[in-house]
Amino acid sequence: MTSSNEEEPSSQTAPRAIVAGHGTLPQGLVNAVDCISGRGSDFLVLSNWGLAGSDIEEKIRNAAAEYGIKVFFTDLPGGSATVAVRRMMRSDPAITLVTGANLSTLLEFVFQPEENPAEAARYAAERGRGTLVASGEGAEKPAPSKDGR
Repeated sequence: MTSSNEEEPSSQTAPRAIVAGHGTLPQGLVNAVDCISGRGSDFLVLSNWGLAGSDIEEKIRNAAAEYGIKVFFTDLPGGSATVAVRRMMRSDPAITLVTGANLSTLLEFVFQPEENPAEAARYAAERGRGTLVASGEGAEKPAPSKDGR
């Protein structure tokens, strides 16, 4: 399943979760996890690069089935990888999906006990959300509304 936009886990341990998303972002995030923690092999990396929606779903579904994975981290809440996983959730309520994944979230996940990946993912999502901080003078002002006012 590896292409130029994907990377196999760094060791021989079975992955606990799939990181899927746009371009080389999933690969970059998992590479950073591996550099920091040595635990990049906890993830299987999948890119949607050059794929249609049904192809993305098939690719994710097949990888999850091959490794028995029920936890997914995706980049965008409305992105094609997220939509594919949400479709899978219709027939498998045991799936856990974390959208908007960032490096902090993935690091929190790899340092949680391996017995319950779904619980580790929920904990990691909460911790990762807390790492998003706006700083500086402009951070004190409310964000503009969608109409620019």
